[in-house]
Amino acid sequence: MLKLSRNEKLAHATIYLLLILLTLAFLIPFIIVFSTSFISDAEFARRGGYVLYPEAFSSGAYDILFGRSKVILNAYGVTLFRVVVGTGFNLAFTITMAYALAKRDLPGRVPLTIFVFITMVFSGGLIPRFLLVDALGLRNTLWSMVFPGLINAWNMLIMRNFFMSLPEELFDAAIVDGASPPTVLLRIVLPLSMPVIATIGLFYAVWHWNSWFDAAIYIDKSHLKPMQIILRSLLETTNMQGLEELAFIEDPPPAASLRSALIIVSTVPVLFIYPFVQRYFVKGIMIGGIKG
Repeated sequence: MLKLSRNEKLAHATIYLLLILLTLAFLIPFIIVFSTSFISDAEFARRGGYVLYPEAFSSGAYDILFGRSKVILNAYGVTLFRVVVGTGFNLAFTITMAYALAKRDLPGRVPLTIFVFITMVFSGGLIPRFLLVDALGLRNTLWSMVFPGLINAWNMLIMRNFFMSLPEELFDAAIVDGASPPTVLLRIVLPLSMPVIATIGLFYAVWHWNSWFDAAIYIDKSHLKPMQIILRSLLETTNMQGLEELAFIEDPPPAASLRSALIIVSTVPVLFIYPFVQRYFVKGIMIGGIKG
């Protein structure tokens, strides 16, 4: 066993101490929000604000989230639809476009790539985008949160670079065996590209999960609003009466408790997804960013 010197032991102890402090700095705010979600109206009136540990656990906020209020359950369903369906469409369109632009024999490949890059710097703006969505009849539909952002230029370029790093001999051998371009994509490219697909898919999923601005612009009907709109409304009000979607609830918990519960509910699913795709992050991003 390697014996450490006094300076090395001191350095290790300092590193461990800093890591513990950093861990507490990240965990304590989450614990405070989690604890506040369980406080009752009486405890909130007595103690006020956010608490590190509740005196008595009250599940009133979670009763509203999962039983007493169909508004929040419906908003949660809209968010899940947006994440699942939206991410699926994003990946389908991003993969096919990236695969096409990765082909070196594609006519006009460089001008098309430059055109995609330009969209990262310049955009039509909010008003033209709103007019386009309205003209297509997508306003007040769930598809208004899916179709306008089908392809993210940055994600597409990362995936294109990853595809370009794959050996050309694989494609040539498959074509010689009679495989069509769709077969090459489905049977060869996709199985070899799971790191970048998982990474880009997570980027799209987190974007859909956290996004609220497009829904606030395109959606007027309350039953089509995602969960983040409800959370934003709660963050902007100090009491339940200030939120029209939940003003009808009898004997509501304090707004801080419901706000904290909604933050927990909207955060935990993403925390569970990250460990399963974290191992793909470095490989997917590094390989996708090497080749131009």
